[in-house]
Amino acid sequence: MTDPLLQTIGLSIQFGGVEAVRDVNLCLAERELRCLIGPNGAGKSTLFKLLTGQLQPTAGRILFRGEDITGDHTHAIARRGIGIKTQVPNLFDRLTVREHLWLAARRTNSRARADAITHEILERIGLGHEAGAVVGRLAHGLRQWVELGTVLAGNPELILLDEPAAGMTHDEVARTAELIREINRTHTLIVVEHDMQFVRMIARTVTVMHQGTVLVEDTVDRILTHSGVRDIYLGKHGGA
Repeated sequence: MTDPLLQTIGLSIQFGGVEAVRDVNLCLAERELRCLIGPNGAGKSTLFKLLTGQLQPTAGRILFRGEDITGDHTHAIARRGIGIKTQVPNLFDRLTVREHLWLAARRTNSRARADAITHEILERIGLGHEAGAVVGRLAHGLRQWVELGTVLAGNPELILLDEPAAGMTHDEVARTAELIREINRTHTLIVVEHDMQFVRMIARTVTVMHQGTVLVEDTVDRILTHSGVRDIYLGKHGGA
């Protein structure tokens, strides 16, 4: 069995008297696509912030390729190969699609290599016809794909996606699922998502969080029929 790409051991963070994340043990293999679900306040976004160095844990460890990255700053973690796409697109409205991708690729590549990467990703995410479009004029779905492409241009080994299908039309959701499955051929992903239909489209393994801890982890089919998971989404376990 190969070593995991990412592993958390007893990862916890406390704000005052509240444990937002409590004793989370997560193990992610290379080229895995893991969905992370749970009600609002379950700790999913806080976990992402811990993994990317935006927050520092009060206990536990984070290992990436076997190396302890606990406490590393955000830029150091990004250099190691962990990229994140947040729910709200973080884009420059006056730049074109091509310029966004090129700038992301140029951070760690020569100009010629950045040109090649930009062309490759434009084709990969299906935005070649929008390469010269100003991002501020694009529809919501297209903006989400531009940011996904921008993250991809940095060539991270692990990509964290926070609700990538939020606010999209039915056709855009289907296209986003297709994109994520295609990206998973070459990259490891953790996807936070509320839309269970979307989860079914992309997931094999699902981790369910509730009140800061992992409630259950299983295949998508078993998760969707799990009585405890249904109770959480119906509110029978109280607030999260």
